[in-house]
Parts: sequence; structure tokens; C-alpha cells
Amino acid sequence: MSALAPSLRPEVAPEPTLYRFSVDQYQRLVEQGILGPDAHVELLEGRIVNKMSRNPPHDGTITLLIPLLLRLLPPEWVLRVQSALVLARSVPEPDFAFVRGPAAQYTKRHPRPADAGLLIEVADSSRLTDRREKGLWYAEARIPEFWLINLVDQRVEVYTQPRAGKSPTYRQHRDYAMGEQVPFCLDGRQIARLPVAELCPVTA
Repeated sequence: MSALAPSLRPEVAPEPTLYRFSVDQYQRLVEQGILGPDAHVELLEGRIVNKMSRNPPHDGTITLLIPLLLRLLPPEWVLRVQSALVLARSVPEPDFAFVRGPAAQYTKRHPRPADAGLLIEVADSSRLTDRREKGLWYAEARIPEFWLINLVDQRVEVYTQPRAGKSPTYRQHRDYAMGEQVPFCLDGRQIARLPVAELCPVTA
């Protein structure tokens, strides 16, 4: 009796290796014009990804908040709007970044975590991603304070006391609802208290 022929299995192609860009590589692509201003991408955890499309509630909220935040800005700080911030493996563009002045230094380089005092993301459809991913990256970079202006739930989520290491997180988290005021602090000094109604002027 002849032996049964071994079963033939189709060859399985190996999984492609995902190439991750370093921050320096990404910045060279920008400097060389390979990624121009119309590319609408950012570097997140080594991946070059498309920025999320922005809708009227998101952009309208940012437009309304710019003059409010500028009025409160101490002279030694700079407000950057949707501009690059260099982290270890990412170059996100937070909606608002309060960074140390003078502003002229950022014509030669992007701010880094040590320059930042407060980052703010305005979120509707992106609120889960901003909370779980960007919040983690900002904590890992030891950004002192991170706000998520949640347009869907009409609240401001404030994250403080960052912890880096293997499990980065913000150890303190408080939500401010309509009718409450959010302490606006830089370098541990309270500058003002902002009503949630002014920070969430638009409903998603």
C-alpha cells in the first residue's frame, strides 16, 4: 500500500515590515519639500499619517477661543495654534500650545516638551483618540497639563501630574461641566478661571 502524499500547503507570504520614521527623518522630509504644507500629515509614533478632517464645530471653536486665550497670555509665554511640537517619536500639531517665549526662537526650531506648559485639543469625533493616544504621548513627554475640550459632552477634561515610564499616564484627571470654571495655570501659577461655556462655545 503506497504511502499517502503529504498534504500541500500554499506558501504564506511573510508580513511586510512596517517602517517607522524617526523625528529627524520626518523633519528632513519637511525641510526638503517632500512633505509640503499641502501634505496635511503629521508624525505619530513613527508613522506618517493623514490629519483628521476638521468640521465647522471644531474650527469654529478654535476661531472663537484664539482672542480669549490671547487676552490671558502672560508676556513670557507664546500661544501656538495647530503648530508642530517635537516629541520623542511624534510631531503632533495640538490645537493650542502654550510655550515659553521668546517667540523668535521658534523660527529656527519647533518647541519641545520642556518648552510647553499647557496643551489643548478641541475634539468631537476625535475625542477618544485624543484622550487615549495623544493624552498618553503628552504624559510620556511630561507635558505638565493637557486639556481636552469635549464638544460632544460639553465639558473640559483636565489632565495634570504626568507620569512617564512603562505605563505613562496623567495621575490627576478632573472633568469640568457647564456652569463650572476651569483654572488656567502656567508654571503652577493660576492666571484666571475660564467658564466651560466660553471654552465650549460650539456644540458638535
